[in-house]
Amino acid sequence: MAETSASRPASTILLLRDGAKEVEIFMMVRHHQIEFNSGALVFPGGSVDAGDQEIVARADLYSGGEGLSEADRGFRIAAIRETFEESGILLARSKGSNTHVDARRAGEIADAHRVALNEHKISFLKILDDNGLQLALDTLVPYAHWITPEGMPKRFDTWFFLAAAPPDQLGAHDGRESTDSIWVSAREAVEGGESGRFKLPFPTTRNLIRLAKQPSVSAALDHAKGMSIVTVMPVMTKTETGRQLRIPREAGYDGEVFEVGAVG
Repeated sequence: MAETSASRPASTILLLRDGAKEVEIFMMVRHHQIEFNSGALVFPGGSVDAGDQEIVARADLYSGGEGLSEADRGFRIAAIRETFEESGILLARSKGSNTHVDARRAGEIADAHRVALNEHKISFLKILDDNGLQLALDTLVPYAHWITPEGMPKRFDTWFFLAAAPPDQLGAHDGRESTDSIWVSAREAVEGGESGRFKLPFPTTRNLIRLAKQPSVSAALDHAKGMSIVTVMPVMTKTETGRQLRIPREAGYDGEVFEVGAVG
């Protein structure tokens, strides 16, 4: 029997804003040359790295981490860092402030440091330290926990968080890992996946369908705060027509068995 590869800790954020009629989410198209989920429409996010653990050890560089384990803080720090790297949106406060850095300040920090950060020429810790910033860990609300099925060559242990996008921080793809970005309603994104306009990973689709039920950002956040998170590690079975995924019904995705199309 093939040995199961270990899953890497990872985080992703569903950045939300109230649109004219529906809640909108910031999403990006992953570069076609990226190994994982190439060409897919996804939420910003990525793996927890050693630099995130260094920030965990610096309690002066974040707020809202009280009561969280070191692992939980690492997931949230990684989520905010990856979101800044990939979109330029910064969920942080100036030290001593209770409000997010404004769009102008976030833009200045992104213009000065985002490229260097993506090229590993500067650490996120140094950016925070030099600019007197604290990551706003308390703005992230846990929404889901998915682990890639056993048997897959690349596996992730991923926490999904909801967060209200800071006012006027619109975000923009980095042109490296992602080639396009869009604010889109959950309904439109799901319909795009069904029509072929978008390529949507299975966990992304399920979380969009669940989010589409919420009428506003505040309602979505309140709903998430009241949820009990059930870990989802789909069990994959090949069928005559493609693949079948089985997930826990109690995870709250309106079902247990899903057909996910032809095997590539």
